[in-house]
Formats: sequence, structure tokens, C-alpha cells
Amino acid sequence: MLSNIKTSIVDPMNKLGVFELAFMTVAGVFMLNTLPLMAVYGFSSVFYYLFGAILYFIPLAFICAELSSGWPQTGGLYIWIREAFGSRIGFLGIWLEWTNTVVSFPALLVFIGTTFIYAINPELANNKYVMLAILLIIFWGLTVLNFFGFKLSGRMSLIGFILGSLLPILLLITLSTVWLALKHPSHIHIDWHLPTFNPKDSAFLVGLLLGYAGIQITAYHAQDIPNAQKNFPRAILIAVILMLFISIGGSLAIAIVVPSQQLNIISGVMQAIALFLTAFHLQGFIPYIAILITLGLLAMLNLWVMGPTKGLCISLNQRFTHVLVYQAIIITLLSVVYLWMPNIQSAYWVLIALTALLTFIMNILMFASLLRLRYTQPNIHRAYRIPGKNIGAWIVCVTGIVVCFGAIILGFFPPMQLKTGNLFFYETFLMGGIIVIVSVPFLFKTSKS
Repeated sequence: MLSNIKTSIVDPMNKLGVFELAFMTVAGVFMLNTLPLMAVYGFSSVFYYLFGAILYFIPLAFICAELSSGWPQTGGLYIWIREAFGSRIGFLGIWLEWTNTVVSFPALLVFIGTTFIYAINPELANNKYVMLAILLIIFWGLTVLNFFGFKLSGRMSLIGFILGSLLPILLLITLSTVWLALKHPSHIHIDWHLPTFNPKDSAFLVGLLLGYAGIQITAYHAQDIPNAQKNFPRAILIAVILMLFISIGGSLAIAIVVPSQQLNIISGVMQAIALFLTAFHLQGFIPYIAILITLGLLAMLNLWVMGPTKGLCISLNQRFTHVLVYQAIIITLLSVVYLWMPNIQSAYWVLIALTALLTFIMNILMFASLLRLRYTQPNIHRAYRIPGKNIGAWIVCVTGIVVCFGAIILGFFPPMQLKTGNLFFYETFLMGGIIVIVSVPFLFKTSKS
């Protein structure tokens, strides 16, 4: 989702250092709301994070780097896919980027709303109507601000990341370290055996992979780093190490203090912080931390409201304000799912799952585009190329495609940790959502032709 933020944190005319690009990657990809999903698995989350980083995150980073350095024009993945498969499929790609962001908004807004409620009354986090009201007030408020031209710079996304994600993670890791040092009990059982894979039990892995998506925003800067062929892989390796440190550290910190049976996949971060601080007699700081995280996430969210909309405006030749209103109306309709599902957590998950499935379809188009362009436009200069010539490209792309297809299948299994209600509704919602969303670009193009 953060792939839609146009990072004006740095001057594009200046060359980036390896560590600068690595930090930009972490800031552009990491999402705080993935931590409770993986904390459910306790120590097994370590293996899941490593699996996702090696087989999905790194291949996606490499193909985005080659595509963006060969076709750096404004338009991003629309240009990449269009060059490979034509304008219709290219429009499908940018449409999927916009819709997966739009579908994810209600889930992310509830995550922000739940965090904020910890500053007032945590019990309200389970009230569907309260959360729906907060969700709509926040998003329509941001839409109106952008409608009247209110803008935040890309630098604000960095500040938002520090306040809303990095500081809470470092706080969690620090508190958990002190907790263990003082010999407090831990709910984690350390087992170095590979976890047994079961589709229903491992369904949250879909959310982890979604948390690794969005790397294309960093790949846009592959041409801004000296000696990209050598330094870009170094930057990605550093980014992967940082991502694994904060992701694994944050998830384990939550799992240490919150039993998996009691863990809320939405408010798990605040659950853990509240338990730690209460045990250390520092509970008075809980509301302030909740507000700090909320403000940080809102600073980032405002840019997410604008980013994908601008890309769609270019391809549709529509006014920015019109698309903003359409976006807000769609999100309002999608938010009603919180009233249909058995509880807020199940509604939150089904939206995360649909977002992930749309993202994986978009990623498959990107992997396929790189392979096709290797043969149809081999002489286009790329500042970065996947090593190993065409064989290397095939290995990277096939790995990514297989993981995406596997994740799509896994997404249709409701997690056993949640009460998702009627299985038919769950799978129909996902399949129906995919069919409708994928069909719209073709119907639109047909009606315009």
C-alpha cells in the first residue's frame, strides 16, 4: 500500500546512499498492523518472516528495480505492464493497485481507530457501530481536506513512520527485553523445528506477505543510487535485515506478554504495550502512546489517500477531486462489512485478505511483465538488471509467481483463530470481490471504445 506514496523525502536530483535507500525501503514497506497477525504464531513467526523475505520480498524488490530503471517514466507499474502486454492489461495493473489500496482503507482505519480508543476506553474497540463511525469520520475528513487542496509533503510520511511505527516497535522490543531480564513469565515456547503447515492455521501468512508489498516505491530510486548493479542489492539486503529485526522483534514482544488465545489481531500492539506498562506501574503513559501512534499513522494515511488516486487520474483522464469522491463512496460501502461479519476482527481480516489477493494478482502481472520485456525489449538500458542474465530473471520471476499463486489459494481459507461466520459468505465475498474488480477495467475500456 505504501507503494502509492510518492516519496519526496529526498531530492531526486541527489544521489542516494546505500543506507538511505535501505531506510526508505523499510519506511515505505513496513506496516505496524501486521505484527499482531504474526504474533499469533509465537516463535514460529520467525520462520514465516524468513520465508516471506527470501521468497517474496527480495524477488519483488529485484524485478521492481529493473523495471523502474528501464522505464522510469511517471506512471510506474502502469507503464511497465503496458509496455509488456498493452494498454488494457496496463490499465488493469494500475486499477488493481488503486483498488487494493481502497479495499485496505477500512481495515487500516479500524486499526488506527482501535489504537486511538485505547486513549479513551479500550472496551469500545469491540463496538461495531462506534468503530464504523470513527472509520467514516476519519476518512471523509481526510477526503475533504484533500478536496480543498490540503497537502502534506513526503517528509511527513517519514515523520509519520517514525512516530506511528518505528518508535512503538522500539518501545515494544525494549519493554520485552526488560520483561525477560526481570524473569517475568513468557507465553512463547521456543522450538527450532519448522512449523507444520496447515492452510487454516497458516492463513495469516497472507497478511505477512501483504506487509512486504509496496517495494516498488523504493525501486523507483534504483537509478538514483551510484553503481546500482552493485549497491541496490546491498541496500535491499540491509533493508531485509532491518525489516526482519523490527518485524520479528515486534511480533515476539507481543507474543511474550499476550497469550495467543487472548490476542486481538487489531489492537494487539496496544494490548502488549498496555500490559507491559501496567506491570511496570507506568500505565499513565498508555493514552499518550496511543495518541502518538494515532497521529503518526494519520500523517501517513493522508498521503495514501492521495497517492493511488493520482495514478488513476492519469490513466482515466479524470479530475482529481472526482476520483477522491468516488474513492470515499466505495470505502463507505465496503465499510458495511463490519456490520455483516460476526465481529470486528473477522471483518478486519476479510478486508485484509481481499486486499492481499488483489495485490498478488497485480504482482503476478509485474513478474510476467519483466520476463516478457527481457525478450521483447532486450536493448532498453536498465541501470539495474537481475543478475544471471535471462536464467536469473526466470528463477526470480517464477519463484515470485509461484509464491503469489500459493498465497492466493491460501487466502480463501478462513483462519481457524477467528470466527469468520458462514464459510460460503466468506469465500463468496472474496471471489465476488476479485471478479467484480478485475472485470471493471475491461468493461470500462469496452464502453469507451
